Amino acid sequence: MVTLLRGADICAPERLGKQDILIEGRQITFIGDIPAEAIHGLPHAAVIDAEGLTATPGFIDPHVHIAGGGGEGGYANRTPEILVSDIVRSGVTTVIGCLGTDGVTRRHADLLAKARGLEAEGITTYIYTGSYQVPARTLTGAVVDDVVLIDKVIGVGEVAISDRRSFQPTVESLAELVSQAHVGGLLSGKAGITHFHVGPYSTRLVPLHRLLDEYPIAPQAIYATHITRSSELLADAVDLAAKGATVDMTAGSTTTKSLQRYIDLGGDLSHLTLSSDANGSLPEFDVEGRLVGMEVATQTTLYEQVWACADLPGLDLSQAISLVTSNTADALGLGHKGRLRPGADADILLTDDQHTIRLAFAQGREIVRNGEPQIRGTFE
Repeated sequence: MVTLLRGADICAPERLGKQDILIEGRQITFIGDIPAEAIHGLPHAAVIDAEGLTATPGFIDPHVHIAGGGGEGGYANRTPEILVSDIVRSGVTTVIGCLGTDGVTRRHADLLAKARGLEAEGITTYIYTGSYQVPARTLTGAVVDDVVLIDKVIGVGEVAISDRRSFQPTVESLAELVSQAHVGGLLSGKAGITHFHVGPYSTRLVPLHRLLDEYPIAPQAIYATHITRSSELLADAVDLAAKGATVDMTAGSTTTKSLQRYIDLGGDLSHLTLSSDANGSLPEFDVEGRLVGMEVATQTTLYEQVWACADLPGLDLSQAISLVTSNTADALGLGHKGRLRPGADADILLTDDQHTIRLAFAQGREIVRNGEPQIRGTFE
């Protein structure tokens, strides 16, 4: 397939103005101005008028419970697997799957199979080995082996700290875990990242600061999420990002307020991402740790909050889009994702002034038209 998108206002995520995008197969092969007469040299191309639309990279969601999560309230509280249509209608073309609290009845073989299934249905997927637990449960018996030997494994996570649901690992055990993932990344050409779930307790990011201060840990090997639980945790995340780690906000009703505070505190936007936590549980505990409520996170919240962030004073569209495209791609070592440029995967969103997705492509294949998914799961 050859597709030519004519005259879109490109946010790559840097602003490129109105240009044409040529897609050949799964990749972008040209961005620029193509004279009308040159189009005759592309007799089999599908030419699409994109005037008046904004072209951005497809979003990368680095924290999705693709095979379900939850379980904190018992067996009946296990959340369901995600549907590919829910992913793409939210502008997401790449997801990274994780387990979570339950590393016992949720298995990595299921996570890997779900990731392969979603990719067969039309999007790009990767996964983390491990879960909240330390020592980490893995497919092969070791984190380093999983990262090196299993194509879709790009790191370990989400490893819980500062939370009652954590296995309360020592800093020494975390150093070993992070080092295994990092070395696995070196040997396989992957990010080798360790993705940390950060809970609400007063230790906040202290274990991660100690990793960087007391051990020869590369800052880019650390990726901390859920940093908007409190103003104190957010300030701590600003300090962690200043050391070179990546920090992540879970999209929700307070995202714009948290982002503004992050900026006001001098936070490095290039080390910040947004994620959805989609299909994970959102448990509510009382002061004694008893479960009193449960909701399920949705991926649509991520899409809504990206555009809400773009409306913040002093923040431009490029910076907002970077939080779910280039920043995430850089953190996860995905050089072929997160940017509109020749040689990159043709993961492209075309949106109108109301932020409706008029067209979306995943590796050159049309996946959304006029806000409606054009791909469905096998059993949808």
